Amino acid sequence: MKQEVSIVDVAREAGVSIATVSNVVNGKGRVSTKTIQKVRKVIDELGYTPNLPARNLKTKRTDLIGVVVPTMKPGRLQDNPFYWDLLAGVEEGARDRSFHIILTGIDEATETFSFVKERRLDGLIVVGTNEGSQAVQRVTRLGVPAVFIDSYLKDSGLYQVNLDDRQGSYRATSYLIEQGHRRIALLIGDIPMERIAYYGVLHERWLGYRDALEEAGIPYDPRLMIKLPTSLAGGYKAADQLVELPDVTAIFSFSDVSAMGVLKGLKEKNKSVPGEYSVIGFDNLFMSEYTSPSLTTVSQNIIEKGHAAVRMLLNQIDGEPLSERRIVLPAGLVVRETTGPGPHQSSE
Repeated sequence: MKQEVSIVDVAREAGVSIATVSNVVNGKGRVSTKTIQKVRKVIDELGYTPNLPARNLKTKRTDLIGVVVPTMKPGRLQDNPFYWDLLAGVEEGARDRSFHIILTGIDEATETFSFVKERRLDGLIVVGTNEGSQAVQRVTRLGVPAVFIDSYLKDSGLYQVNLDDRQGSYRATSYLIEQGHRRIALLIGDIPMERIAYYGVLHERWLGYRDALEEAGIPYDPRLMIKLPTSLAGGYKAADQLVELPDVTAIFSFSDVSAMGVLKGLKEKNKSVPGEYSVIGFDNLFMSEYTSPSLTTVSQNIIEKGHAAVRMLLNQIDGEPLSERRIVLPAGLVVRETTGPGPHQSSE
């Protein structure tokens, strides 16, 4: 029977110390790029596999982190490729530090987070929860390192990564106004408007829309709020409501996938884009460039959002000092083919 390769064998073959091999395996310490490459080459050649149970007993860590996504939300996990890109960013960052991730969807009202203790997770990344959520309370009571993404929580002691959603929404709405649109519908999500402040991301984007209208002297009209899920199906159904709204010439959707649904719905109604309706999405998903016509959208670096969150979490786990507890990433605007002149565009 073939003898199991040990860390001693790797160190001997690579001509380095056992401590250096350990640092390379664990992504720790100061090791030159050349040495890292040499050690990894030997590890591959010898087929060395670290003894994880033994290492975990020594470090009292499992090198596992959980990514938690509440599923009782407008636009579920499987409905929105935004989550795919975000998870890719988290996974890349975790892999670089020799951590692995476990993904789980939860119902915030009932989840007890018992899986955190059962799997001995070293930390949690929670995506898209909100102020007052039971999930936030339960996570903080666990006492494990945690980072909240897209959650807009008031507690300054919590670690958070957000986008400048309000500015992104303001830029999109302002652009439509500059193009001559005055009656701009908003596909805001399947939420009660009287509770919009509870939905952090949607609330911030709604505020950005309001900011742009106010700056342009355009009255806010609540009848232009289309309250359907920010999903493909929600966008597709939104087209039915859109064409019934008088004098509306543009729609701003709070996700790219729902904007794509709008495009399909309008096409089936023989409505031209951007001739009769301009459409803007939010996220700049990779597929947005390939719709027909290509989608104008608010852009964010979703991969970097995942990287930032996992860096913040792993630095907590490693006990490294953190200069800030809240990161706000910039939002931009990518103008493509789904937006055009409105009826009030200046001739100057």
